[in-house]
Amino acid sequence: MRVLLPQVLPSLLVGVGASLLYLGISALSEEFEDVLWDDLPDALGIGGYSSLWIISMLTAAGIAVGLVVWKVPGHAGPDPASMGLGGTPLAVGVVPGLLLASALALAGGVSLGPENPIIASNIALAYWLGRKVAPAVPGAAWVALASSATIGALFGTPVAAALVISEALAGTPGRGSLWQRLFAPLVAAGAGSVTTQLLAEPTFDMDIPPLTDPGWGDLLAALVIASAAAVFGLASCYLFPYVHAAFRRLRHPMLMLPLGGLVLGLLGALGGPLTLFKGLDQVKELTSSIGSWSSGELAKLAVVKLFALLVAASCGFRGGRIFPAVFIGAAFGLLAQALVPEVHPAIAVSSAVLGVLLATTRQGWISLFTGAVLAPSPAVLGLLCLASLPAWLIVTGRPQLELDEQGNPLR
Repeated sequence: MRVLLPQVLPSLLVGVGASLLYLGISALSEEFEDVLWDDLPDALGIGGYSSLWIISMLTAAGIAVGLVVWKVPGHAGPDPASMGLGGTPLAVGVVPGLLLASALALAGGVSLGPENPIIASNIALAYWLGRKVAPAVPGAAWVALASSATIGALFGTPVAAALVISEALAGTPGRGSLWQRLFAPLVAAGAGSVTTQLLAEPTFDMDIPPLTDPGWGDLLAALVIASAAAVFGLASCYLFPYVHAAFRRLRHPMLMLPLGGLVLGLLGALGGPLTLFKGLDQVKELTSSIGSWSSGELAKLAVVKLFALLVAASCGFRGGRIFPAVFIGAAFGLLAQALVPEVHPAIAVSSAVLGVLLATTRQGWISLFTGAVLAPSPAVLGLLCLASLPAWLIVTGRPQLELDEQGNPLR
């Protein structure tokens, strides 16, 4: 108790602070999004989601983020293609530019989520403040607290953070049992998730019909769809180094990002409004009318969003891949359900999201957790655990949607 009790207060403070930063950036980007996509086109008498406006807004987002990367101190951090969840703390001076670039991308309709920049920013701030206030505390402790707190805030539950941190700690030597080492990160994750729940009431409920009585056919469908979705997601991983290298040849952010924005605008005009933004609200819209989408429409949505994620991650936009990958998986799963109507929608969506996330993130626990919460049914969880096994075999040793500093794919 004498070891654990002093950890409670700093963990609570980091958890609340991480959530407030996430909520603040989210609120700012949403307000700016309303101006760009509703107020401004209404004032100009232009359709907010016309092809011309989509192309114009994504190109403008590329110009705006390019200016931040070029001119703002810290250049909005390192190349996002080489940044995963967490990692080495950034210099605190990088944080303002990183958050600004992320907010502009979110508001502008870029197919990336907030998770990577928010986690990186919270780690940088917690590490910087922690080393000043309590220099005797190891720096890795502040990194773990900030990572856990932000994941708890993002998902609105500490469970996801507990799974991710336990996976990270399992292979790391340290004093005490795993539960003792998880104590402070769980407090931070709990504080972050509760703060988010109290202030924003996030939900992953997609109103998908629950699965109540799974059978052998459901298990077969989960195995096949998760594996097929993993293969589909791997396509972006194999293409990633080539697309990234093509944009890097332009060398300057005011060339890479505006061109990337233009390409994203063209993809958005092709795929429609559902293929814009981070994708979580769009998944809810997609699953609210199951059965009304044709297989061709769903295939187009999945393919366009996959390429949008690939381009956005390659040309220098700051953002995460989890939320867009969820949309890709949901569209892929509904495509499978449209082709084989006997497949239960809960199985189709959750299994496909699991497979795509495994391919694009290599975060096993987050993939399993996200697939399970999209179709909140105890019966689905057991099927997903089994479906994750062949999908994981497919992605293991394959290129990831992340590069090293030399531009080579991680495996």
